[in-house]
Amino acid sequence: MILATKSQKKTLGNYASSAIQKHFQKTLKWETAVKKDKDPEALHQMRVGLRRLRTTVNGFALAVDLPQPVSNKNIGKIAHRLGNLRDLDVLKEALETLYKPNLPRKEQEALQIAFDALDKQREDALVDVKAALRDERYKSLKKELKEWLEEPNYQPQASLPIQQVLPDLLLTEASSFLLHPGWLVGTQTSGLEIVVPKDWEAENIERELATSGEVLHSLRKQAKRLRYQMELFTDLYGESYEAYVEEVKSIQEILGSIQDNVVLTEWLVDVFKSKSHSLPRGLTVLLAKNRDELWQQWQLLQERYLKAETLHGFHSTILRPL
Repeated sequence: MILATKSQKKTLGNYASSAIQKHFQKTLKWETAVKKDKDPEALHQMRVGLRRLRTTVNGFALAVDLPQPVSNKNIGKIAHRLGNLRDLDVLKEALETLYKPNLPRKEQEALQIAFDALDKQREDALVDVKAALRDERYKSLKKELKEWLEEPNYQPQASLPIQQVLPDLLLTEASSFLLHPGWLVGTQTSGLEIVVPKDWEAENIERELATSGEVLHSLRKQAKRLRYQMELFTDLYGESYEAYVEEVKSIQEILGSIQDNVVLTEWLVDVFKSKSHSLPRGLTVLLAKNRDELWQQWQLLQERYLKAETLHGFHSTILRPL
């Protein structure tokens, strides 16, 4: 174990402690607002803070010597409990903004079944979030991390110049992203060429998501981890790097929207079935239309990232910090 120094060098340790402090402070900033439950955005921001903190702790594990409560596993468990409530807020926002305004009046009224179910489930999820923020796991995380930030402890690698280790640090996550099996979902092989079929019918897309949706969701989570890590170092790269960060963000968001559509569809089917109703026809059509539009957006990025030149460009950019 190596104690922190006052050195102003741009070392791996400097970046690690700065990033951990940044995301920890963001998490704490929103805690009170989450407990008051006045604005869903507070919950979203606190959850993002925890997720980024988790990625940072995991990404800099070779450089920092953190206490046990500040572990990837512990942070993940806390974020997961907040995530249950956030998922319900996302479902409600989608119903209110994307679907309800585009339905005939009769189907809008039928949606009240879904909103009533959401409100009931949200009450239970909110109770669990408040319990999580009173839980010993969260209290220990805050206490131990505050103390660590006052006097950080590092691993020997922390003294290395950041430019020296940065490519290897980033390429670990980048390789997991670029080689993820999710890139091959819905593709066909013709000789040595990988083909992305176009003009699929809604049934084809629905069937593909039913069988490979989890693989795409896994790719989305890997994109999120890579994006969070890459965003830590934008000051050490140029415009090409920032362009790749934006593409990774787009991939994360599009795959996230596809997952939201799948989850919402399944949730609605269950809710209406429990009330002995069938899903309104207009809502079914809108869900399929949204799914089709998102799939087309995804395929454009999928094609780009199945090309060798894109992967080579990604690698080359990471290998050349300023």
